[in-house]
Amino acid sequence: MLDIKFVRDNPDLVKAGAVKKRLPDRVAVVDRVLALDVELRALLPRIESMRAEQRQAGKAMGRLAAEERECHLAAQKRLKEELQQLEDQEKDLRARLEREALLLPNVPAPEVPEGKDDTENQEVRRVGAVPAFGFTPRAHYEVGERQGWLDFERAANLAGSRNYFLFGELAWLHDAVLRFAADHMSGKGFTLVDPPLLVRDLAMVGTAFFPGGEEQAYRCEKDELNLIGTAEVPVTSIHQGEILDEADLPKRYVGRSACFRREAGTYGKDTRGLYRVHQFHKVEQVIVDVADPEVSRRHHEEIVRNAEEVLQAFELPYRVVAVCGGDLGVPQIFKYDIECWMPSRNHYGETHSASRFHDFQARRLNLRYRRKADGKVAFCHTLNNTVIASPRILIALLEIHQQADGTVRLPKALVPYMRGKEVLGRPL
Repeated sequence: MLDIKFVRDNPDLVKAGAVKKRLPDRVAVVDRVLALDVELRALLPRIESMRAEQRQAGKAMGRLAAEERECHLAAQKRLKEELQQLEDQEKDLRARLEREALLLPNVPAPEVPEGKDDTENQEVRRVGAVPAFGFTPRAHYEVGERQGWLDFERAANLAGSRNYFLFGELAWLHDAVLRFAADHMSGKGFTLVDPPLLVRDLAMVGTAFFPGGEEQAYRCEKDELNLIGTAEVPVTSIHQGEILDEADLPKRYVGRSACFRREAGTYGKDTRGLYRVHQFHKVEQVIVDVADPEVSRRHHEEIVRNAEEVLQAFELPYRVVAVCGGDLGVPQIFKYDIECWMPSRNHYGETHSASRFHDFQARRLNLRYRRKADGKVAFCHTLNNTVIASPRILIALLEIHQQADGTVRLPKALVPYMRGKEVLGRPL
């Protein structure tokens, strides 16, 4: 959520941000927010004046003669009724203003590239060489199905499309990459979190997945709970409503969780394989710190490096891209994506997203800290990034490290996590 004072002072900047993010319907929201704000601010002095009048009338009661009190009480009653009407009007205005303000997108940083969608994201760097196979490489689903590791048909019979069974060594590999990532982040001082998978709307709104992302969430209507699409939601919300001490910042958490997404609007896209599925697991890093843009920028580079180190340990070629305005989303001020090379796609495929928000999420979560310098309370800055997401990362691992005989070589970093195995599968 944006600070209303910032919106008042910079309406054109907020509108330009919505345009850059290719959210034209949100431009009009700025005007609606400002109109409601003007109406509310005009109403508040009237309410305060009537409350003061009410207090004075109460004090005057004891000084009145008996014959004057009946008339005075009648006037007080009318005043109370008028004040109640204005207070109801204030309550309604505040609710309307909050609903509209939740629709305002965060203002992208000046360095966010222009662009309409992910095809116009700007490459920052490439790491690792794209492999040149001396044989015709197989897609991950061909490797997995021939080895007996993957079954999409039986999963679809049980749970519908975009679901899967992992068996044997591939199921172990799935667990291994998650454990490696959690260990890697714990070694950097991040606190491991096993979060709730079902959360109230407060957490979804607070992290800016609602309003706007309801179609992507699985909702349990009876209990008014939502299955999370990322550990970012519960982990960023851990300290919602709290005032932290600056001495206790930054908070560095790494959440490991199952995740669920409806993938609404993707009919016909990536229908085969593990790229776009309804259920997956992630290890997600979250940082909460002071409201300093330069500190946030440093944290952003740090969390990207953390993820890159995992990919380098897995011996996977990848690239980092700066996400353009049209692909940025409502809450982010800046975002990097990391994309691994996937031979079956003959292109890089997104495996990580690293976002910084400044105080956008913290305002919605009422997540604050007390500054050491002056004792004043300020909203925190938040950031997050994927450390690993599986089974999507299994695409790159199976396809990049496949061998001519159909087996899969394991990167050295994963061998200890696979009980000493260096090669998976049998020759085909």
